[in-house]
Amino acid sequence: MIEVTPAIALAESELIWKAVRASGPGGQHVNKTSTAVELRFDVRASPSLPEPVRARLYHLAGSRLTQDGVLVITAQGFRSQEMNRAEAIERLVALIRKAAEPPPPPRKKTRPTLASKKRRLEGKARRGGVKAMRGRPSVD
Repeated sequence: MIEVTPAIALAESELIWKAVRASGPGGQHVNKTSTAVELRFDVRASPSLPEPVRARLYHLAGSRLTQDGVLVITAQGFRSQEMNRAEAIERLVALIRKAAEPPPPPRKKTRPTLASKKRRLEGKARRGGVKAMRGRPSVD
């Protein structure tokens, strides 16, 4: 079991692993070994996720989510497959933890006070007066 939060834990059987070849530079080693890993997690069918967390995870996952509701995470930052697996799990857990946080309460709209409106207009008038004095003196 992978503990995400005290209330959420994922079973290892819910994760589907696939070894793939890493892209980018690396010479002969990268061309013949499959060190990168692809982690697939079925968000839609997971019994471990509460419904509100699942909905927020759909929103957070973005382009990493397939049409079928499968979250795909690819890790290829390290040269060993074990370290890439650990990184993929860390990224999955971080994403689910972020989805598990409740959204902030909606913002309450406020209006400026009458005194603050007056101060603003007085400041504008004062500034306008200063700028008006900058012009050339009129010759009559």
